[in-house]
Amino acid sequence: MFTEILLPSDGSIASGAVIRKCMAFAKSIDARVTGVHVMPEFNTSARSAITLEQDIKSHEARARQIFAEIECEAKELGVPCTTRICTGSQPYEKIIEVARNNGCDLICMASHGRHGAKGVLLGSQTQKVLTHSPIPVLVFR
Repeated sequence: MFTEILLPSDGSIASGAVIRKCMAFAKSIDARVTGVHVMPEFNTSARSAITLEQDIKSHEARARQIFAEIECEAKELGVPCTTRICTGSQPYEKIIEVARNNGCDLICMASHGRHGAKGVLLGSQTQKVLTHSPIPVLVFR
């Protein structure tokens, strides 16, 4: 069925809760997992070189924390896992691109549970992936 799962994480509580669920699912179907974190693109003209470097280092450190959590869970459950960090102004586009480039046949994501006007106005990345991805998406609440 599914053999390569992409697990995007933004470091939020909701996406952190999905890590265990996704890994348990991957284990049950004997699938591999690729964790991905999308860093924002930084506007270099509006920042000093020092501030820009500090922002990049801060985001990279956050990505390492996210990946440590993903890798720890994968190791605990015996799920083959790799991680990728990428940069983009539209995280949903990068998520879909990474899934395609890595031969993923499923994307597992968190629902942040926003409803009504708040959900529409904020434009969830999960909703955008659901709308634009040709690859199946499994959403965990």
